[in-house]
Amino acid sequence: MADAAAISGEDKEEDGGRKTASSSTAGPAETLGFYEQSDSSSSRRPEGKKRNLSDLSLFRFISAELTRGYFLEHNEAKYKERRERVYTCLRIPRELEKLMFFGFFLCLDAFLYVFTLLPLRVLLAFVRFITLPCCGLSGGRILQPAQVCDIMKGVILVICYFMMHYVDYSMMYHLIRGQSVIKLYIIYNMLEVADRLFSSFGQDILDALYWTATEPKERKRAHLGVIPHFFMAVLYVFLHAILILVQATTLNVAFNSHNKSLLTIMMSNNFVEIKGSVFKKFEKNNLFQMSNSDIKERFTNYVLLLIVCLRNMEQFSWNPDHLWVLFPDVCMVIASEIAVDVVKHAFITKFNDITADVYSEYRASLAFELVSSRQKNAYTDYSDSVSRRMGFIPLPLAVLLIRVVTSSVKVQGVLAYTCVVLFYFGLITLKVLNSIILLGKSCQYVKDAKMEEKLFQPPPTCTPGKSPKKASAKNKSNQGTPTDDSFSASVTSQPARQNSTAPLLVQSSSDQFLTTPDGEEKDITQANPELKHRSSDKDLLDIDRFTICGNRID
Repeated sequence: MADAAAISGEDKEEDGGRKTASSSTAGPAETLGFYEQSDSSSSRRPEGKKRNLSDLSLFRFISAELTRGYFLEHNEAKYKERRERVYTCLRIPRELEKLMFFGFFLCLDAFLYVFTLLPLRVLLAFVRFITLPCCGLSGGRILQPAQVCDIMKGVILVICYFMMHYVDYSMMYHLIRGQSVIKLYIIYNMLEVADRLFSSFGQDILDALYWTATEPKERKRAHLGVIPHFFMAVLYVFLHAILILVQATTLNVAFNSHNKSLLTIMMSNNFVEIKGSVFKKFEKNNLFQMSNSDIKERFTNYVLLLIVCLRNMEQFSWNPDHLWVLFPDVCMVIASEIAVDVVKHAFITKFNDITADVYSEYRASLAFELVSSRQKNAYTDYSDSVSRRMGFIPLPLAVLLIRVVTSSVKVQGVLAYTCVVLFYFGLITLKVLNSIILLGKSCQYVKDAKMEEKLFQPPPTCTPGKSPKKASAKNKSNQGTPTDDSFSASVTSQPARQNSTAPLLVQSSSDQFLTTPDGEEKDITQANPELKHRSSDKDLLDIDRFTICGNRID
């Protein structure tokens, strides 16, 4: 009897130890202790009163599944990170549209410049050239470099405009309309690729022409000459204008198709862009290139829609009722473009852990380009700066729009010419107001980004034995502290001629601005010396050309 009592006491102690161990654990351990208790209780039952073990385990498993709990606060950091990602995705549309809105008006400013101020500047240059014998030479130059570039642009516009008269729009429209839907879909995709290729190489052709025409004569000749470069520029602008015309014609065929199948396929093509870009690795600079490409693409699409509406309204004798027929399709194209951009950028920032504040940096970089081009020592025109940054070249698009407007609108009589003059003055007013507002907003963005001191860095001069960045570092050590008077004078004053033999087109001081603080980059390069060379390619403002694909990974 004593032995039996001792044995039963040991069993109770073991059972009590099991209960204590099961109660001290949480989560899955409770379930494990629960099954251990069920086994021990069933082992103590008499043989005749034992229940089926499988039924008991299934019932208790379902009961545990229905009543079990968990504690999210045990992994608080992970859930906070997930919530911030959701908030970032919700902020992306607002921040992206701010950047797109600012970039749209930058493109509009450069586009209006071709129609408003460029003709006046060309006229002033011709007046200076005619009155040169009376005024005499100033500094040994017949015309200033900016005036030479303006004349080049004006002559290219006039020549390409007359060349576009030999392109029959009606024949092109019926030729494209006779093709099948699939063939037109393939053609439209090929046109988009060709447009990016033209945009990538076109501004280089124009810059080569400008530099060849304004290069100091005392240097050794190392180029083909002004005339070959001029013919190359004319050929480029003409071919690019025809390319955009084919795009507009294809879009017009899609609008006028009865079943709207081609228009649906063309809009679905935008969603294919999501697949090609979302699942790739992106950095800040790659996303900046892509954002600039999206700004240029959206502005170009708006101009194409304007051309389509003009052509359709002409065919229907400017009946305003037909405009309401086109309006739903226009809104559908614009809405699909905005939706694709929002979804694409939202998931790119999500997959690459990029915050929504990066779009403020992009906007400040574009604003810095605009403000720096207004300085006294500016090295390029602001319209050319926008062209290099976004890949938006206004000359081909302007040639096509002038050709379409002149063929669609017939000007006859004194009243019609009066309306044209008033419309021209209205464009000049819009251009001036847009430029003033953009300049004020740009100064505010530059100030918020704390980039004012970079505006006063002198442009680096390139010598045969030194790179531009080394020269800029040397100039940076010798520069003084700017004042408010110098800032106001640098924005409003005209550039003065520098008596030096250094190249006129030098690297911008804006190329030294980094997306990340200087201290962070220094720590990165010190930690890994192999990345020192690659980190120099990560300057945000060092992206001086529009790449072929905005999502290209270097």
